[in-house]
Amino acid sequence: MLQLFNLILFQPLFNLLIFLYNFIPGHDLGLAIIILTVIIKLILYPLAQQSLKSQKALQELQPKLDSLKKQFGHDKEKLAKEMMVLYKQEKVNPLSSCLPLLIQLPFLIAVYRVFASGLDPENLKWLYPFVTSPQTINAISFGFLDLAKPNLVLAVLTGLAQFWQSKMLIVGRPPKGMSGAKDEQMMAMMNKQMLYFMPVFTVLISVRLPSGLVLYWLVMTLLTIFQQHFIFKKLKPVSPLSSAN
Repeated sequence: MLQLFNLILFQPLFNLLIFLYNFIPGHDLGLAIIILTVIIKLILYPLAQQSLKSQKALQELQPKLDSLKKQFGHDKEKLAKEMMVLYKQEKVNPLSSCLPLLIQLPFLIAVYRVFASGLDPENLKWLYPFVTSPQTINAISFGFLDLAKPNLVLAVLTGLAQFWQSKMLIVGRPPKGMSGAKDEQMMAMMNKQMLYFMPVFTVLISVRLPSGLVLYWLVMTLLTIFQQHFIFKKLKPVSPLSSAN
């Protein structure tokens, strides 16, 4: 299984990184990582787009769900049926936002391996015959940043970018006193906690990782923010509450 994983995901990504490293004037590894990140984002764009659309649709449906909870909160079975009808009417799958992320997971693990161990000269054995071996890889990027070592500034920037991205997705809390709104209030509280937890967690993890991997994380997060802004701006709001009944 590991050999298949290396053959299908790790090896192609590693070869593309080295190809870009050889091609870029000055052999700047940082620029190679940035270009590779853009390529990966373009490959994963359809999956990420579907996930973001689903998340946005679920957020837009929240007022209608609150209305149903107010109307049928005393009858859990009836509430569940009405919610399924609403999801069907609006063509929203509550699980569709998670599936694309799960599909991306093996791809992201391969990316982690590329940047976590890609600077090791022993990995040059994974190069295809048509990719020139650089013999050694210079980890100093932009003339000052050692991508083989952790970097606190880069870790903090990545945490701030993660905060920005999470804040764009946060779900608002439903009005107090609404019948059946306890679940949504709990979810809103969890979202708020995650808004601050994930950036802190990102920084704590990033300060222990090679800066090359953190640079990838930062650029990917910034590209995701741009994608979220574009998709959320393009999507039309769900129809008014009154049309739910």
